[in-house]
Amino acid sequence: MEHTPHRTARRSWLVALVAVSAFVFSASQAAHADALDAVTKRGTLRVAVPEDYPPYGSVGPDMKPQGYDIDMATLLAKSMNVKVELVPVNSANRIPYLQTDKVDLIISSLGKTPDRAKVIDFSAPYAPYFQGVFGPADINVKTASDLAGKTVGATRGALEEIALTDMAPNATIRRFDDNNATIQAFLSGQVQLIAAGNVVAAAIIAKHPPRMPEMKFIIKDSPCYVGLAKNEPRLLAKVNATIEQAKKDGTLQAISMKWLGQSLPATF
Repeated sequence: MEHTPHRTARRSWLVALVAVSAFVFSASQAAHADALDAVTKRGTLRVAVPEDYPPYGSVGPDMKPQGYDIDMATLLAKSMNVKVELVPVNSANRIPYLQTDKVDLIISSLGKTPDRAKVIDFSAPYAPYFQGVFGPADINVKTASDLAGKTVGATRGALEEIALTDMAPNATIRRFDDNNATIQAFLSGQVQLIAAGNVVAAAIIAKHPPRMPEMKFIIKDSPCYVGLAKNEPRLLAKVNATIEQAKKDGTLQAISMKWLGQSLPATF
């Protein structure tokens, strides 16, 4: 059967449309290259890390970055068989660095919030970050109700001080103007226990005082997550698999003991 000019033109139009669609799809795929492939091809994993927030990230005596987040970045790069490139950031620019492709990951004591989840994706938690009550091993406290009759030091206006006021109405809470004063009150025995963030507790432990604090219970839990660009499922799966393996084989426990001086929380 002969083709009419109308049918021939229609077929040509359809062929052209398919070709254009294929080109647009191909261009779209190229514009959004898979992040894990890009890291592998580059041979480096670019990670945003803190440099002024010990023990998660700071500059060591040798002028090199050190801390919990730096060890985590190194572990992830090793799992991908690439080198790690550490990019110092602060709280304000870490997410913009990820969004503008200056880094592949954020490992910078990053907490998860609904607003942040709208613009970036998050891994499973890799590091504990919490406010809690700490004290010597010989003081038996497991819950807020156990604080009845105990003296607890806290920094006035801090999240833990506000929460503990509601949680433990029978505790004697002594409030101080800043973290240093709260720490000194605990070290000197003015208070039996201290309510603080685990970062503050780590700073006390680093001094190796006679009254070495251990975690009694958590007031508020807000762990750290790895931040990733939106819609990178393969990179996210790789990061999560590495974190899970590090939990199973004790690597995360060792990092926590090294930098925080504390075991990972039982609920972690």
